[in-house]
Amino acid sequence: MTTSPHTVVIGAGPAGLTAAYELTRRSAPVQVFEADDIVGGISRTVERDGWRFDIGGHRFFTKVPQVEALWHEILPDEEFLLRPRMSRIHYRGRLFDYPLKASNALRNLGLVEAVRCVASYLAARISPPKDQSHLAGWVTARFGARLYSHFFKTYNEKLWGVPATELSSDWAAQRIKNLSLLNAVLNSLMPRRNQKDITSLIEEFQYPKFGPGMMWERCAEHVEKRGGTVTLDTPVRTIHRADGRVVAVTVAEPTGDRRIATDHVISSMPISELVRAMEPPAPPEVLAAAEALRYRDFLTVALVVPQEFSFPDNWIYIHAPEVKVGRIQNFGSWSPYLVKDGRTCLGLEYFLTLGDELWNSDDDDLIRLGTTELEKLGLVRPGSVESGYVVRMPKAYPFYDFAYAENVDTIRRWLAQDAPNVHPVGRNGMHRYNNADHSMMTAMLTVENILDGTDHDVWEINVEEEYHEEKRPGDHGTGRAAPVLPIKSAGK
Repeated sequence: MTTSPHTVVIGAGPAGLTAAYELTRRSAPVQVFEADDIVGGISRTVERDGWRFDIGGHRFFTKVPQVEALWHEILPDEEFLLRPRMSRIHYRGRLFDYPLKASNALRNLGLVEAVRCVASYLAARISPPKDQSHLAGWVTARFGARLYSHFFKTYNEKLWGVPATELSSDWAAQRIKNLSLLNAVLNSLMPRRNQKDITSLIEEFQYPKFGPGMMWERCAEHVEKRGGTVTLDTPVRTIHRADGRVVAVTVAEPTGDRRIATDHVISSMPISELVRAMEPPAPPEVLAAAEALRYRDFLTVALVVPQEFSFPDNWIYIHAPEVKVGRIQNFGSWSPYLVKDGRTCLGLEYFLTLGDELWNSDDDDLIRLGTTELEKLGLVRPGSVESGYVVRMPKAYPFYDFAYAENVDTIRRWLAQDAPNVHPVGRNGMHRYNNADHSMMTAMLTVENILDGTDHDVWEINVEEEYHEEKRPGDHGTGRAAPVLPIKSAGK
């Protein structure tokens, strides 16, 4: 009788818990260690005084059948709500529909500016920017300089904290839906064309009624019922190597450090921290690559207001340069179970860097800032905010500078050679802007590699250029492109 290998999973977010769930489904021994005191990673649901906050906003939609099936295996159907999808852009005191409608775009931009945007687009098509390696050049080449300036520059520079010329075009290629804004303006100015091939965005999505953390809390319960363990407040301090493989990890428990032997490690901890935890240490060039990887951090200022200041959007993108807030969620539009009767809660999202002035500000100061900015944007009347809460989330976004891909490749090559039984998965584990379904797929395929001897290349998941949740007329699916699922080879 063959004994299943023992696996340590680092991190109890979507990728780590999916891996543990799949391992315990097949009776393979697994121990999950999470440094935080809550499961879910960035997909957690934070609760304060009966209010629930979704950190970053998580729409549950996917074209991957395995992921869809797993969601409904973890949570019964009655725990999901079907929610309307709506987002808008706040720019120059006006709200632009997203995706844009021609009448709305014309009314807000004005006919003269709409014509200028089309002319700018045509100029970019005739003479595109020579340097499209950065976000500014990539977007300008596809949208024109005026549309880039109106709808891409300010928001992305808030998000990343650097000029758009310092961001790799990989970010744009992965996350920006091609020509959705332009199509709206062109369609309003030009004769009607055959529009049967024009894409739109999904109109509905699934959502756990008490927030996305509900999914991962339940998943952890399933793992433990099947014999796995999920231990919180227990960071992995050291990953021990010997004879070309990882042989053990040391975790920091309240009573002291403990060494645990293991056959495999599935890691969703930031890949830079994974490298730094290795003992013996990684070579200098690998450590340097890890140190060079950057992240963008995130905090939410959640403000309780009367129901009259609710809005139908899941979130509104704030392109206004005069405020620091980048996006505002309305938690009541995600689920009525997140808020209380007669009130809603607006989550103001700030993108920042760990240790900067905003990150280090007192909660009361941040609540005052959020209140002032909400009033300045005209979304509430002065004096309407009743209470507030602050939630901080470090390392929310892997940073796509010009060197990130080379640095990640350096780490990957070293792991494949010197620690082949270490398997990075998920967003921070791979330093890739995966969504939850992509992160789950990296975990599911990794488990197959461990237990079945397959050779799925999980690094090829989520490499398609179009990210957004698109659909075409007559398409009844979610419309978003499924992850690429290549298999190099398979065998026992």
